[in-house]
Amino acid sequence: MNRTTLRRTAVLCALPCTVLFSRTLGQNQAPTVRLWQVTASRYTFAPARIEVLQDDVVKIELRTEDIAHSLTIDAYRIAKRVNPGHPITFEFRADQPGTFRFYCNLQIDDGCRQMHGELVVKARK
Repeated sequence: MNRTTLRRTAVLCALPCTVLFSRTLGQNQAPTVRLWQVTASRYTFAPARIEVLQDDVVKIELRTEDIAHSLTIDAYRIAKRVNPGHPITFEFRADQPGTFRFYCNLQIDDGCRQMHGELVVKARK
């Protein structure tokens, strides 16, 4: 073999290994943590829309400024209650793509029933 043929052979042999290695690295990456600070106050959630990618870890810091409220997402079996002056933090993996309603499930006041927002989980490509 001459030097040119040897170099081509070395490059052609190394290329599949490089592709395989880069795919393996992509599959083993740690999940992305998405932090959202949500405030429940005056019968609204701020922000009222949370957007993440499928398989992200969603970390929510929930606080209230007026009365006790909750943040409930039925599709993820989440129901968290927060009291004024005592913020809470919780997290979950957004493994289901779609749009999911969240709401306050407390019956303290009629306004609580009107509190809602949406969690949008976009499918990864």
